[in-house]
Amino acid sequence: MHSASDKYLQAAALCCFAAALAHLGCIIFGGDWYRFFGAGEQMARMAEQGLWYPTIVTSIIVLLLLVWALYGLSGAGVIKRLPLTKLALIVIASIFLIRGVSFVGLMPMFPENSLTFWLISSGICLFIGGLFALGSWQQWSVLGVENA
Repeated sequence: MHSASDKYLQAAALCCFAAALAHLGCIIFGGDWYRFFGAGEQMARMAEQGLWYPTIVTSIIVLLLLVWALYGLSGAGVIKRLPLTKLALIVIASIFLIRGVSFVGLMPMFPENSLTFWLISSGICLFIGGLFALGSWQQWSVLGVENA
């Protein structure tokens, strides 16, 4: 039985699915999409040259986001409980929240990414991390101890 509290994890999962689709679009549509989403001119040029690096990096991100979406749905009770759901939800929320607040330290490592990219992507990460955190907190007792 779903409660109103599982809506946060469902929303987090939906956001992860949407982010995975956007990243998949970069792989399919190439340089212009990498540029639009602020991945930097170097990634865009490598994609246009047919180099594998952008595809590999972006594919890993797509797969990670899809797994995280499934854990969100698992925590929400929409799909069968996945192994270590509680731990996974804590880790996922933490990664999104840390990524959201650590952009200032990350910016020098990716100098081609625009300030707009960092502000928007960090805001999105904080939002999704907040959904995972709030949903996990509200579902904590429902998730049970076997998944701790």
